[in-house]
Amino acid sequence: MKITELLDLKGIELNVDVASKNDAIDHLVDLMDATGKISDKAAYKEGIYAREALTSTGIGEGIAIPHAQVAAVKTAGLAAMTVPAGVDYESLDGQPAKLFFMIAAPEDGGNTHLQALAKLSALLMDEDFRGKLMTASTPYEFLSIIDEKEAQKDAEAAAEAAKPVSGGYRILAVTACPTGIAHTFMAAENLTKAGDKLGYPLKAETNGSEGIGNALTAEEIAAADGIIIAADKNVEMARFDGKPLLSVSVTEGIRRPEELITTIINGQAPIYHASEEDKAVATASSGGARDIYKHLMNGVSHMLPFVVGGGILIALAFLIDGLLVDFNNIPANLIAQYGDAAAVKSNFGTLTPIAALLKGQIGGVAFGFMLPVLAGFIAMSIADRPGLAVGFVGGSIAANGKSGFLGALVAGFLAGYIVNLLKKVCKGMPKSLEGTKPILIYPVLGILLIGIAMVYVIEPVMGAINTALNNGLASLGNMGIVLGLILGGMMAIDMGGPFNKAAYVFGTAQLAAGTDVGYQIMAAVMVGGMVPPCAIALATLLFKNKFTEEERQSGPTNFIMGLAFITEGAIPFAAADPAHVLPACMIGSGVAGALSMLFKCTLMAPHGGIFVFPVVGNALMYVVALAVGTVIGAFLLGTLKKTVE
Repeated sequence: MKITELLDLKGIELNVDVASKNDAIDHLVDLMDATGKISDKAAYKEGIYAREALTSTGIGEGIAIPHAQVAAVKTAGLAAMTVPAGVDYESLDGQPAKLFFMIAAPEDGGNTHLQALAKLSALLMDEDFRGKLMTASTPYEFLSIIDEKEAQKDAEAAAEAAKPVSGGYRILAVTACPTGIAHTFMAAENLTKAGDKLGYPLKAETNGSEGIGNALTAEEIAAADGIIIAADKNVEMARFDGKPLLSVSVTEGIRRPEELITTIINGQAPIYHASEEDKAVATASSGGARDIYKHLMNGVSHMLPFVVGGGILIALAFLIDGLLVDFNNIPANLIAQYGDAAAVKSNFGTLTPIAALLKGQIGGVAFGFMLPVLAGFIAMSIADRPGLAVGFVGGSIAANGKSGFLGALVAGFLAGYIVNLLKKVCKGMPKSLEGTKPILIYPVLGILLIGIAMVYVIEPVMGAINTALNNGLASLGNMGIVLGLILGGMMAIDMGGPFNKAAYVFGTAQLAAGTDVGYQIMAAVMVGGMVPPCAIALATLLFKNKFTEEERQSGPTNFIMGLAFITEGAIPFAAADPAHVLPACMIGSGVAGALSMLFKCTLMAPHGGIFVFPVVGNALMYVVALAVGTVIGAFLLGTLKKTVE
């Protein structure tokens, strides 16, 4: 798609006089509305102002590119105007804005129009091109100037692509802005041009609305002198571990490209060190397996606040009922209310008004979002925003059926791939129907397809597996000790990485099942995660000659982190000496998990450490399990680690 295909003569006005930034935006919105590209003028304007609230789209050099990617956009389009006198647009360089392009992008993003918008953003970095646009006398001449420049740029790109590849890139960059439409590509263009000017070939990866473009390879990263991250949103960072790296806002990439490159050239950029969790995610696997892990973690990270918040409130409800109701002598009013003693016990957690409020009306509601949110955000990671609703519905069917956590996992992935398939099927639709895809086609067909798949395939199959798994866990008996040993050890393998997360997610899934065995598994998982920081803290006190002065000073703070169930406190020590620290912590955590299962300790909350010990079943022996695991881990550290010179 060409830039001129997005512009309509009705959306171009030259030599406009506006008094303020808001007047400029209002005038451009009116022009956009005149093109017929938006369905709701007020909603589109709201999207424009929401984007401005992040950072001004007045990028300097007299240019402003307000833009919005919202459901109010029927089909992608541009509006343009020139303001020869200029207007204060709160531009990044403090200068008045004179040349305006307003972008309207449909909510579903990833279409060919984004390539045209990216090209426009890059073209506007050419001063001569901007000058010609400002002197255009008619909208038709304005369009012709763009058409001519675009054809020239395409010819240059083709000629460049035909050249034999020689040498490599000295500097690499990643650019990304919140919406991924304009600033992303402007920063990439300016950085690339500045690299050519300074004689340092630069390659820029763009994290735009349609995904990653011009992706950096592992070989290029290894050979590069340094990295520039010009981004206002998260990008994948672990791949740059050990490289000189500058991290700035995307606007700095537009405004100061030569200065950033010079900083890299002069060796003034700090060395970037990725966290252990980022490394674990990046190296968990490659290709499809890595993508699956990324999608899963997106769902889990969004699910956890619901699990933790709702789960702890439910646990408090159980605690309150346990304190206020004597189950050895159940009050007559409760027996009269529920019918018999067994019915009273089955309603444990909602017997008193406060408990009923915490569990039935607040905590239970929050906890009920766990599986829909998990499936929804897995689907969103795969298919972007159109996947969210489809995943939510699949997760809700699993939550209300027999398949539970396993069914929601499958629903999330299936929903994402269904929406991606629908995107491919709808790719050839007429432009006039572009706006119907995110608000009509994807949700209606996606929800219908995931519903049919869940009801007739996933629920029966995964429901049977889930039922068999729960029955198997309930019949484990003493074999539960082995399970506790494994889960506890997994919590210490990578301390926040894939194995740790897998054990924790398994624990929360069993917690959601609401069985005694499920509560025992959650207890074993949490105590396994508490041991590594506590063991390290104890070892720094008992075996001072095995740790550096800096480690001895920071060691005791790990008691606080460990007791709060923050396993990541042990990461710096594990990173410094993984061969000795990890085995010691894994054994200590495994023993603690096994003892917790042996003592049949239960935990009805998914997080909290010592702060939720009041709701731990058999709390005294739970403390014993934690203490034994900590002591074993600490003495193994003292034995395995070498004396520090």
